[in-house]
Amino acid sequence: MAKVIVGSFQEFEQYLGQDLGVSEYVKIDQARINQFAEATLDHQWIHTDARRAETESPFKKTIAHGYLALSLVPYLWNQIAEINNIKMLINYGIEDLKFNQPVVVDSEVRLRVKLASLVNLRGIAKTGLEAVLEIKDNPKPAFTATVVLLYHFK
Repeated sequence: MAKVIVGSFQEFEQYLGQDLGVSEYVKIDQARINQFAEATLDHQWIHTDARRAETESPFKKTIAHGYLALSLVPYLWNQIAEINNIKMLINYGIEDLKFNQPVVVDSEVRLRVKLASLVNLRGIAKTGLEAVLEIKDNPKPAFTATVVLLYHFK
């Protein structure tokens, strides 16, 4: 699927209520989980101790941090859309975030996005992106949320 290309608020308007696309899959391996644990100081055993997870976790493997899964949104979103003519992009918020399913180590995830809302705030496009992080071969998504971004167009 080709990237959605947007260069103004008016161009964003034509996509309101539409599915914008799906990213490629990215694998969540133990090295990535460990790096995230180091960066966030969150070394809970369910994420980092494979031997303990094998015997004590209901998943029998380590799982990715929920916030690791969430942190992939900008990378995956950039695979779906190219937003041009902007001075600045601001992460404004995340609404209705629900972690539905843990991401077990070595799973692959991808992002599916719909433009749920769009508001013109004096030249700033406030976008509400309905985001679903899908797990390959799993019917339940890792999370659902509305990611709110502010695009300051030139």
